Amino acid sequence: MIRLFDIVFAFVGLVLGFPILFLITFIGFFDTGSPMFRQERVGRNKKPFVLVKFRTMKKDTVSVASHLASANSITAFGYFLRRTKLDELPQLWNVLKGDMSLVGPRPCLFNQEELIDERELRGVLRARPGITGLAQINNIDMSTPRLLAKTDQKMLENLTVAAYFKYILMTVAGKGAGDRVPGKN
Repeated sequence: MIRLFDIVFAFVGLVLGFPILFLITFIGFFDTGSPMFRQERVGRNKKPFVLVKFRTMKKDTVSVASHLASANSITAFGYFLRRTKLDELPQLWNVLKGDMSLVGPRPCLFNQEELIDERELRGVLRARPGITGLAQINNIDMSTPRLLAKTDQKMLENLTVAAYFKYILMTVAGKGAGDRVPGKN
């Protein structure tokens, strides 16, 4: 049932959001010269997939988790995109393809071994990663791997259709700060 909701909402979001996606892409060319960001992430059952987002950091920024990135790497427009969570819109394509769900544990990088180990221990990696979830609306990010994995596990064990909609609505309403970068949140 949740996969069906994912497909419908991702498709509708991409169609209705096309003008916004186009505008952000256009502005992104002036901001960084390369508005789209692609990065290999840990997917369901540790299968790699390529996550797409709007670029919020300078092109030459080292590929690390947000909490390890330099605040100076984020552009002014990128800061706006992160605060409004508009940088996440292209991930609707990942949802439509089946790499992600709207709700699930945020996909991490393969070099975040402590988080991967904690998630594997708790069965979290058996689920599709998501754009938002319980951890995101509670401002729990990847800087606390054990807490994040425990929160992801709790969310997955209690994920109902009602909870799915609750997490989406709370995210759209602005609950949670988005990915933390030292000195920017």
